[in-house]
Amino acid sequence: MTKEQFLVLYTLFKNDVNGKEELSKLCDLSLESINKELKVLEDKMFIKDYSLTKRGIIELDKHKVDNAVIMAAGLSSRFAPLSYEYPKGLLEVKGERLIERQIKQLREAGIEEIIVVVGYMKEKFFYLEDKYNVKILINNDYYKRNNNSTLYVAQKYLKNSYICSSDNYFAENVFESHVYDSYYAAMFNKGYTDEYCIESNSKGRITNVTVAGEDQWFMIGHVYFSKEFSIKFLEILLAKYNEPGLDKMLWEDIYINHIDKLDMYIRKYEEGTIFEFDTLEDLRKFDSKYVNNTESKILKNICKVLKCNEANIKNIAPIKKGLTNTSFVFECKGKRYVYRHPGAGTEEIINRVSEAKSQNLAKELGIDNTLIYISEDEGWKISHYMDNSIDFDYHNMDDVKKGLALVRKIHDASVVSKWDFNIYEEAEKLIMLTDKNNSSTFDDFEELRTSITKLYDFVESDGIQKRICHNDCYDPNFLTDGKTMYLIDWEYSGNSDPASDLGTFICCSDYTTDEAMEVLKIYFGRDLTDIEKRHYLAYVAISGYYWFVWALYKESVGEMVGEYLYIWYKYAKSYSEMALELYKAL
Repeated sequence: MTKEQFLVLYTLFKNDVNGKEELSKLCDLSLESINKELKVLEDKMFIKDYSLTKRGIIELDKHKVDNAVIMAAGLSSRFAPLSYEYPKGLLEVKGERLIERQIKQLREAGIEEIIVVVGYMKEKFFYLEDKYNVKILINNDYYKRNNNSTLYVAQKYLKNSYICSSDNYFAENVFESHVYDSYYAAMFNKGYTDEYCIESNSKGRITNVTVAGEDQWFMIGHVYFSKEFSIKFLEILLAKYNEPGLDKMLWEDIYINHIDKLDMYIRKYEEGTIFEFDTLEDLRKFDSKYVNNTESKILKNICKVLKCNEANIKNIAPIKKGLTNTSFVFECKGKRYVYRHPGAGTEEIINRVSEAKSQNLAKELGIDNTLIYISEDEGWKISHYMDNSIDFDYHNMDDVKKGLALVRKIHDASVVSKWDFNIYEEAEKLIMLTDKNNSSTFDDFEELRTSITKLYDFVESDGIQKRICHNDCYDPNFLTDGKTMYLIDWEYSGNSDPASDLGTFICCSDYTTDEAMEVLKIYFGRDLTDIEKRHYLAYVAISGYYWFVWALYKESVGEMVGEYLYIWYKYAKSYSEMALELYKAL
C-alpha cells in the first residue's frame, strides 16, 4: 500500500466522508489523485461506498500504533532550579502537568498501552500507574548514560511505537491511531538555531542531520518508530551498547550514525504546535504564571534573602563544577549571584550546622568574602558571583602560594569548633552507607583499608592538635580571578589535623612525589623535618582513601564522580605504601 493509499484509507476510517471533493480536502490531494487511489482501494476490496471493508481494516491495522514510550528518566539539568525540586515532566503548564497532558492526548488518539520510563526522582511518577493505568519502567542508568539507555530499558515494547519526551507541550493533539511509516517531528526555524537540523529528499526521507543551522527544519517533539525501524534500530543499539563512548550519545546520534540503514521521514508541523522548554526563561515566555510564582522553594529562598520578586531572578544557568552539590548562577537587579543546592545523599554525610559556623568564620577572617547567606537547617547558600573567574592551576606557583596562604590562615587561627571531622572515621561511615546501598568495592579494597588503618594509628600517635580545617581543599574550591582568591564551600569543615587539608590538596592534583614535597615546603615556608614529612605524606594517602570511599558512596546514590574515583584510589595506594615505609624507618 502506498503512502497516498494509506492516507485515503485512514481518512475514510476516521471520518464520515460525503463525496470525493470532501475527501480531496481532508487528504490535501487533488481530485485526480483521489480518483486514482479510490479505484485502487476499491479494486483491492479495501473500501466500498467510502467505508472500509473488513479487508480494508485488516490492511490498515498493519499500520496501527501499538504503544507509546514516554521518556521521563533524565535530569534536565539546564532547567535549574525547578528540576532540582521535581522532574521536568511534572511541571504544570497552563493548568496541566506536561506528562499528564501527553498521556491524555495519546489516549484520545486511541493508544492504550503507554510505557513511562523513569529514573531521576522516579518515585514522583509512580502515581501515574494508578491514575492512568500506564506501565512504569525504571532506568537505573539515567545518571550515567544518555537517553539511549531509556530505549534499551524499553526494548521489548518497541514495535509500532511513539517515542515521546515527558517535557514536551503539544498545543494540539499530534497523535494518530495509525501511522504509515517512521518519522521525526520537525518545525521550521527562521534564522540560526543550535538544534539538530534535518535534510530530506523529495519523498521526505531524512538523508542527513547536522547540529545547528540557519533557516532549517529542526527536530522537535515526538518520534514514530515502525516495527521495521524498531527491529533495525534495536539490532544496532544492542550490538553497540557497551562500546566506549556510546553511553554519552543520544539515541538520535546513534540513528544519525546509521542513517543510510534506517528509514525515517520528516513530519512537518506549523510553528506553535510543539513546545520544548529548555530553561525557566523559555517557560516564562509561554506561561506567565512562572514570571512571579513558580512555587519553587529555591526561588522563594532567593527572594527572601535578596528582598526581591521572582520576576527579578533571571538568566539562570547551572554550574557544572563541584562534586558535592548542585549550583547555579543567576542575575537579580543587575547583579550576579550563585545559589548552592545540596546534592543527593549529602544529608547523610554533611553537618550543615558545622558548615555554617565555619563558613561564617571564613568570612570573618577574609578567607571567603563571597558569602551572603547560608542555611544551617537545609544547607542551601547564596553567594556573590565572581566575574571573570578562572580555573585554579596546580602548576601556577602564584595560584598555589595564594591558595596555601588561605589554608595556612585558617590553620594558624587555631579555632576549635564544637564539631569534629575525623577523616578516617568519616570514611568508615561512608563504607557502611555504601554497603547499605549494595554497592561493590574494588577487589583489593580490604587490603587498602588495612594499610590506611595502620597509617591512621601512626598519625594519631604523632599528637597533632586538632582545629578547624577546610577538609576539601581542591581546585574548584579556590575561587580566583587571577588577582583575588577565596577558599569557598566549607561543608566538610570541622576539627581535624591540618595535614588533612594538604592531603586533599595533593591527592586531587596530578603532582609527582617531588612536586608534592615542593608544595609542602611552600606551605611550611621551609624544608620539612623527617617526622613532618612522614606525617603529611601519610595524610595524602588517608585523604585519597577518604575521597575514594566518598566517590564510591556518591555513585551508589546515583551521582557519577568520574575519573577522580581512580585518581584518589591511586594516591591512597601509592602514598600509603610510601608513608608506611617512612613510619617503619623512623
